[in-house]
Amino acid sequence: MKSTRQQEILDIIAAQEIETQEQLLERLKARGISTTQATISRDIKQLHLVKELTAGGIYKYAVSHHKTAANFAGRLRTIFRESVISFDFAQNIVVIKAMSGLGSAVGAAIDGMEIPDMVGSLSGDDTTILIMRTNDSAAEFCEEVREMLS
Repeated sequence: MKSTRQQEILDIIAAQEIETQEQLLERLKARGISTTQATISRDIKQLHLVKELTAGGIYKYAVSHHKTAANFAGRLRTIFRESVISFDFAQNIVVIKAMSGLGSAVGAAIDGMEIPDMVGSLSGDDTTILIMRTNDSAAEFCEEVREMLS
């Protein structure tokens, strides 16, 4: 039901200029979906909808261009909590040890984050190596990971 409702929300905002949550509730009701304002508010947050200015000078709901970064942040957190065994750095190199078979998933999630001080990454079965621009950026990255996992 949630995924159906959220897909309907995406369809509605793609086809119409929706300015308010009340308008969105009305359009959903017209499509046979009854829900509450609180649920719509949560859906808007989960779908990463934002209000953007249209050519006509009104604000309407739209999918955020930063959605992918937010999704990757959530995925990275989940992947790290579920699979990372350890991490450390030596100078500008960060080494992340993961459970067997999950090194590439960790690397892909990190690559999707577009970390500004990361030069590149290399992933294997259970290890991901990050090349950072400076020693300080490697230390900062490890500290962010430590905070994320605590």
